[in-house]
Amino acid sequence: MTTTLITGPTRGLGRAATLALAAKGSDLILLGRGGTALSRVAREARALGVTVHEVGVDLARLADVRAAAATVRGLLDSGAAGPLRALVANAGAMSADTRTASADGYELTFAVNYLAHAQLIGDLLGSLTEPARIVLLGSNTYHQNFWRRLLGVAPASWADPVDIARPATGGQNPGMRASGTAYSNAKLALLYYAHELQRQAGPGIAVSVYEPGWMPGTALSRDAPAAFQAVGRALGRLPGVATPRRSGPQLASIALDERWSHLRDGAFVVRGKVTEVRPIAHDRDRERRLWAATAELLARA
Repeated sequence: MTTTLITGPTRGLGRAATLALAAKGSDLILLGRGGTALSRVAREARALGVTVHEVGVDLARLADVRAAAATVRGLLDSGAAGPLRALVANAGAMSADTRTASADGYELTFAVNYLAHAQLIGDLLGSLTEPARIVLLGSNTYHQNFWRRLLGVAPASWADPVDIARPATGGQNPGMRASGTAYSNAKLALLYYAHELQRQAGPGIAVSVYEPGWMPGTALSRDAPAAFQAVGRALGRLPGVATPRRSGPQLASIALDERWSHLRDGAFVVRGKVTEVRPIAHDRDRERRLWAATAELLARA
């Protein structure tokens, strides 16, 4: 029996992927904020005939992430769960104010999207049963094309990771463009991390990155101004826009299905198609520096 761990399982893409994983017969370890939403999706997954463990965690607190990883290791070591063959780092956030800090003092978007998952994966890497897969959630927003420029979607603006992790200062909110840049930086960091993680993890663990497609109006923007969320909901009704219902099963497939077993080295899958990343997303010096800086940032917390 296969066990899959997924973060952010309670809504949107994560919920759809969780139920698709259960429908494929994978036992589950669900890492999310404890409460009724986590219990509800766990019940729905159990109704599909699989074993489900709920682990409450606040990804904005690295101590919480470490405690959750310890709980998962306990489940695996005792035989209550496992073998763990897939880890899906799905959870994400986009803070509306880059001055907002996590519990550990890091810019919130970078902390939740990137640092929390780097901590979790580092703590559980030795607990995966090979062959295993790690799937990270990426985004094409790291670079700008015609449509993203038209819609005002900010691309990444890379800097040293220690600087990216530092919250903005000043009395005035830098605004949604700064929030977009922070989100795109976090997603570019995940691409760099995926490449370096593959080098560190060895041949028995395959690392890939999934981009579900543009999915406006989801919980990702829940901290954004009401007008911004309303526009997102309207755009979400356009034909061809990605939805959790379509992308969730795709994410589950990448985590489990044989047809994706060849993916590794941070392969970037965009809406079901393996896609070459832009040259900016392959940089050995940045990848090495990110790996070292991540260890430094996690050690401080």
